Amino acid sequence: MKQVPMKQAPIKQAKSGLGDLEQEVMRLVWKHGPIHADALRSLLSRPLKDSTVRTVLRRLEEKEYLSHTVEDRTFIYAAREARERMAAKAVKRLVDWFCDGSMEDVIVGMVDSSLLSEKQLDALAKRIEEARRAKAKAKKGDRS
Repeated sequence: MKQVPMKQAPIKQAKSGLGDLEQEVMRLVWKHGPIHADALRSLLSRPLKDSTVRTVLRRLEEKEYLSHTVEDRTFIYAAREARERMAAKAVKRLVDWFCDGSMEDVIVGMVDSSLLSEKQLDALAKRIEEARRAKAKAKKGDRS
């Protein structure tokens, strides 16, 4: 009997996926804080037209990475979330995809593959202990 390969659904690029220029813009916004298009344009690694920079900013706003306020008729763009929080969300998507949502599998895999330095392991252990204490404290407060 001839085996017919199963058709797999194509992997869709997430709505929030970023291109190289969008990534560079986000790094600059996170580094410099709220910024207007002209200041951002001067910081970019390559010269771009004003309209290109504004288009990228608009797209990042549509993807909900940026928001803007208006000061003296000038749009000031700011990140909607901190870099670390956004990175955590991206990692969560990867964990869901590759490890069926098991963060433990990812962390154990990183440790087993020697991807973390001694310093990083110590920092992680410290953060885990802090999280345990905070959860215990919160749990204790719930019983009161």
